[in-house]
Amino acid sequence: MDTGLLSLVWPGTGMDTLLTDEAWVEAMLSVEVALARTQARLGVIPADAADRIAEAAASARIDVADLAVRARGSANPVVELVGEFTAAVAELDEKAASCVHRGSTSQDILDSATMLLAARALRRTDTDLCRVANALARLADEHRHTPMAGRTLTQQAVPTTFGLKAAGWLTLVLDALERVRRVALPVQVGGAAGTLAAYLEDAHAAGVPVEGHAAALTEGVAAELGLPAPVAPWHTQRTPVAELGWVCSVVTGALGKLGVDVLGAGRTEVGEVAEPAGERSGLSSAMPQKRNPVLATLLVSAARQAPSYAAMLGQSMLAEDERSPGGWQSEWQPLREALRLAGGAAHTAAELAEGLRVFPDRMAANLAIGGGTIVSERLNVALAPVLGKAAAKSLLGRIAARAAAGEGTFADLLRETPELEDAFGDTLEDLLDPVHYLGAAGELVDRVLARKATLA
Repeated sequence: MDTGLLSLVWPGTGMDTLLTDEAWVEAMLSVEVALARTQARLGVIPADAADRIAEAAASARIDVADLAVRARGSANPVVELVGEFTAAVAELDEKAASCVHRGSTSQDILDSATMLLAARALRRTDTDLCRVANALARLADEHRHTPMAGRTLTQQAVPTTFGLKAAGWLTLVLDALERVRRVALPVQVGGAAGTLAAYLEDAHAAGVPVEGHAAALTEGVAAELGLPAPVAPWHTQRTPVAELGWVCSVVTGALGKLGVDVLGAGRTEVGEVAEPAGERSGLSSAMPQKRNPVLATLLVSAARQAPSYAAMLGQSMLAEDERSPGGWQSEWQPLREALRLAGGAAHTAAELAEGLRVFPDRMAANLAIGGGTIVSERLNVALAPVLGKAAAKSLLGRIAARAAAGEGTFADLLRETPELEDAFGDTLEDLLDPVHYLGAAGELVDRVLARKATLA
């Protein structure tokens, strides 16, 4: 039983039910039904046989734990599942039982089931990413003029706005959303070695024209499952699996960036943002006063794990011959974990973004810590025509160091420096105001919001 006790990103987010072992069995049976219905529509098997197969699938009671043990004998769960399912169909109709899994192979069923479940998981992920995008867009718009310290290499650099920071998070979420929607999740219909030979043989035996049957069968199964039809079977062309891993890594990485920034800005000493307040949220087992940033922590956890699973899935591209021994089997669990992490992270990020508390007063206080040194770049531009760029930078660096050492305020030291006498006139106060050095922050926010309007 995998409840997610040691992977707390996804329990309770929908990923715990969408991607269980039971869900995989249900999806494999759905593929068997889709295959039977398509073959019935094409005249390969009787229509009533497809009905009995669908009826048996709807009422099937599979002991998944027992199936897992038995599946070791064939190194995949489909062989034993088909045997058990065929027996269940036979209880309803002996003749219909002979129509189960007609012409198919294990990889057709499991790959198609995997794509079906991935599509369901990504739809849920898409929904939650849209929630994140909407929340971040509101923050970006509301705080487009809220000044704060921009930081590079952990140190204050130049002023920015919290709106632009939120727009940066939003940009990553939109990047992830685009990739979630673009990823291809094709059905798998290939038969034993990707030639569809048995499918065609069954069609010929039933008096169905073989010409065009391969495409019709593939497109029919795809339509039944709501998946795209591939140009050709992809048993050992594993681009869909590798791409899914990459997409999950992009999703968790984008949301992990949000988590990292919230962790930094929410430090006690910084206090610029805080997670949503909750009676049982962020509790410490030892310290009564603590409210730990648990949502951001879970986002970072997901972002640290997913790339490893994506790397494992990248190895799936090295698939031998027409069926990979070990390569195919190595994909299943990493792919499920990657999907769980991406979907769980999206749900968690929605909760964080929708309830994020922002403290502009703390941002202003932190912005003022340096006494104006944060706009030294601006002063350097103003002084370059007078002193030369390099000389001005060197002089400003020395003055900032003196201010940091407590020799006086940055503004007073600037006024007292002989080389700068009459350099600023009455403009120094304006030059030192960080609100007047926000660059194109507002324009950039507008551009990100315009992009968002086209996606979410």
